[in-house]
Amino acid sequence: MIIRRFLLGAAALGLAACASPPKEAATPFVSDRVTITTTGTGPDVILVPGLTSSPRIWQGTVAAFPNYRFHLVQVHGFSGVPAGANADGPVAAPVAEEIGRYIEAQNLQQPAIIGHSMGGSIAMMVAARHCEAVSRTLIVDMMPFMGAMFAPPGATPDSVRPIADQIRTAMQQDAPEAQRRAMAEQSIASMIATESERPAAVNDTMTSDPRTVANSFHELLVTDLRPELPKIKGPVTVLYVQPTGAPLTEAQLDTYYQLSYASSPGAMVKRVANARHFIMFDQKAAFENEVRAFMAR
Repeated sequence: MIIRRFLLGAAALGLAACASPPKEAATPFVSDRVTITTTGTGPDVILVPGLTSSPRIWQGTVAAFPNYRFHLVQVHGFSGVPAGANADGPVAAPVAEEIGRYIEAQNLQQPAIIGHSMGGSIAMMVAARHCEAVSRTLIVDMMPFMGAMFAPPGATPDSVRPIADQIRTAMQQDAPEAQRRAMAEQSIASMIATESERPAAVNDTMTSDPRTVANSFHELLVTDLRPELPKIKGPVTVLYVQPTGAPLTEAQLDTYYQLSYASSPGAMVKRVANARHFIMFDQKAAFENEVRAFMAR
């Protein structure tokens, strides 16, 4: 059933031309969707966190690689930052365009981009839609069509949309703070095995704008990036984990991911053992080794 789902989803893949605009001197970057801060010196790497997360998740990564210049993306509406333009409508796609604009405005010379979860979707969008601007792409625990997990085999964005609508409505329902916190703690525990890292992640969730979070999740469910994967130039690495409680064997999950990224030529797709969704917390050394290998590809 898993194989059939993705084989049915493998339609003809169109390749759009990607023109690289002429580089100019860096100009101040102002955005109502993202705040981007820089640290370090060396080759440029853009780090994009996931749903409700802050750049805090990359602290260990930044410390482990002192010879790079990191561009840390904070999506507005998450982890206590006012939503701004992300208060209504899609979030991931507009944020990807802002990152593309940032690369051009700052005159970055083909930076690498690393994204976790929703940040992985944003990284794919940037690399596919600004394909001359990015040198390599690392996707951490994210599929190109998350909605396929919520629908029968052969799912499409249109067929998933009613389910996504229902989930968004449920996520936007008001709930007492104690109930919201209990749900956040349960969710984070399923995604982070390292207990010391959980409180900050729970706080990020609790201080995120519920409407922005709901709209973002809806967008991820109805966005199928598989047709865009062939547009991505340069090396692509995908790291993933066995989700807590997933009704799949490791072998089935491996097949699932391989088929998901089958249209990305040369993509290296690898499962990281003994970790939950936040691989950088649960398998810090292994994650840093994978980042090191990714940068050397």
